[in-house]
Amino acid sequence: MPGNQEVMWPRLVANKILRKRLGSNNFVADFPCNKEIPSLDRPSLSPNSIFSHHKDTHNYRIFVSTWNVGGVAPPEDLDIEDLLDTGNTSCEIYVLGFQEIVPLSASNVLGSENSMVAMKWNSLIRRALNNKKKPHCLDKIQHSNEEQNKNIPGQDFRCIISKQMVGILITVWVRSYLCPYIRYPSVSCIGCGIMGCLGNKGSVSVRFRLHETSFCFVCSHLASGARQGDEKLRNSNVSEIFSRTSFPRGPSLDLPRKILDHDRVIFLGDLNYRISLPESNVRLLVDERDWKSLLENDQLRMELMNGQFEGWNEGSIQFAPTYKYRPNSDVYYGCFHQSKKGEKKRAPAWCDRIIWYGKGLKQHEYDRGEENFSDHRPVKSIFTAEVGVLHSLKQFQSFFLSERFDRITSQTDDFVCKGRSSFQI
Repeated sequence: MPGNQEVMWPRLVANKILRKRLGSNNFVADFPCNKEIPSLDRPSLSPNSIFSHHKDTHNYRIFVSTWNVGGVAPPEDLDIEDLLDTGNTSCEIYVLGFQEIVPLSASNVLGSENSMVAMKWNSLIRRALNNKKKPHCLDKIQHSNEEQNKNIPGQDFRCIISKQMVGILITVWVRSYLCPYIRYPSVSCIGCGIMGCLGNKGSVSVRFRLHETSFCFVCSHLASGARQGDEKLRNSNVSEIFSRTSFPRGPSLDLPRKILDHDRVIFLGDLNYRISLPESNVRLLVDERDWKSLLENDQLRMELMNGQFEGWNEGSIQFAPTYKYRPNSDVYYGCFHQSKKGEKKRAPAWCDRIIWYGKGLKQHEYDRGEENFSDHRPVKSIFTAEVGVLHSLKQFQSFFLSERFDRITSQTDDFVCKGRSSFQI
């Protein structure tokens, strides 16, 4: 082990035990992440415009996915376009959450992240989203915002936040014409793992304001275990995440601090909730594709009704359990004809989930992907989100889509992410 890593351990352990948070702006992005984007020379507004409270409502499409990749780096030939479904679906915002992007080890748990793996995932995402040879198609989802015309500039994607905590990674991408309207991006990391505080389990939450609407996305990896009572550990993790996650109030002290205070909230990840039935019953019902009977005993569904997630929403599940598979196969782990002597059996379960809180979000799709190099299958969803837009800002749209704006943004390329690591390719 390198000497500098040995020196880091006592400080890292102390920080974790004392629950010292990383700075809210300590993340990777494609442009400087201050409360505003400083390099854009916005036109000034008159006092009457500034204090105008009349808002329009625009609908923006959001793709959300979660995937526990089992500590395996993405294969060189991985085509993530299949997961993003970019050929059939067109969204303005993409939010991708990952768990176990690095193998579990002492150095990783203590916070010495392998950023190279995160950079590799982000490079794959950038390449897939900005693939000019495979144009993004308009889909069946109806939308009313003015950017409906696909011939306007600014259709490429940029990363506004990418944050890793040990094996958890969340990365948020938006079409570049939305970048001027993204403000106050920040992150909050909560460790709930070993000793109740280390980062092998926990959450990475990101928030930002789009126009006049605040968003919060929580990517989590909760406590594992299929024994009776293990769901209480997961419930405890959720309680910790909700109570300890905190964001800056902003210069005007008007930004939400807690997760549930935001306008639009989505919780995603390997939540690890299981099915409260004997393993043999679970496997039989899976073989029969009797999702209804299985979901009646699903632990997360119970929590959604009257537990830690009361008041949250989840779409209808019409897909097979996403865990636990033998890697690079379509066979569930522990099947009698595939199991090895002494091998633990893991009953199939919907560990990987996407849920949302409050109003202003409408889910259109909820499905799983079939990428199979991990023991989990990815889960994905598409939403439309209602976003408040100040009516007075409509007159400035022509500026942001003009040649002048293009010149300004091109001049900022050399300034991107100075002072912090970058995954640009």
